[in-house]
Amino acid sequence: MEKWSVADLPDQTGRTAVVTGPTLGGLGHHTALELARKGARVVLAGRNPAKVEETVAAIRGDVPGATLEALHLDLASLASVRQAAAAAEQVGAIDLLVNNAGVMGTSYSRTADGLELQMATNHFGPFLLTGLLLPQLAQGGEGRVVTVSSIMHNVAGRAPLGDPREQTGRYHKWRVYGQSKLANLYFTAELDRRLAAAALPVRALAAHPGFAGTHLAANGQYGRSSGGIASILDGTIRAVSQSAAAGALPSLMAATADLPGGTFVGPGGPGQFSGNPRVVGRSRLARDEKAARELWEISEKATDLRYP
Repeated sequence: MEKWSVADLPDQTGRTAVVTGPTLGGLGHHTALELARKGARVVLAGRNPAKVEETVAAIRGDVPGATLEALHLDLASLASVRQAAAAAEQVGAIDLLVNNAGVMGTSYSRTADGLELQMATNHFGPFLLTGLLLPQLAQGGEGRVVTVSSIMHNVAGRAPLGDPREQTGRYHKWRVYGQSKLANLYFTAELDRRLAAAALPVRALAAHPGFAGTHLAANGQYGRSSGGIASILDGTIRAVSQSAAAGALPSLMAATADLPGGTFVGPGGPGQFSGNPRVVGRSRLARDEKAARELWEISEKATDLRYP
């Protein structure tokens, strides 16, 4: 496993995967591309239909026979998540859900549901989507949920256990981003525990891309990835980071390798910034089982969804 690479991806023929956040050139694009290359039917779920179609076209350019479908999904809107899950019923059994979409370092704002934008997009939306798709994930008998976290979970400082619809104190966007990524790890751990307790044939794992060259930071800071200072930031990140294709490898390993539920996969190089994917550890705060259970209860209330 220390030298896992894309060559280790097993055949995915007959399997259906849903990948959120498939922006062209990003982690979701490369995750979907490699799954499609191995024969999977891939549903690309994104909030901008035109951009999803760009990725569909790009994947078909590399894999002419790829079986691809598009699904409209805005994770910042609980109503959109419910609509997407309802539309996904026609997909049938789902073997893999990759909760990849996210926002990073955005200025303070609240969604229509009253939730802070980063927590809404990175945690509450995926929490609701996974719960709604759970019957389909269990249908195939060997489902898997991979949620993309970040090494930035180390800067969270504390668990996000307050009222999600109230802001207390000064808003620190990077700390909140870290808390949303910490929430991904809490979600994975508690989801896997509950799946096992309910004897459901689904495993939950997490992954992080290290320091990967995507548009995420520029989009979060400036609402765009090109033009003026956004282009400068985007270019700087790409110059000093590993590629998005390399950043997608931990997600692909978590999605397909023979690993137990609850596993966290990331790059194996210094500081987990880059390198071949491997099983990695998490912060002491991220291992707090009580906090994971508390966040779960908060999340069920915030999304008005109770898991089995």
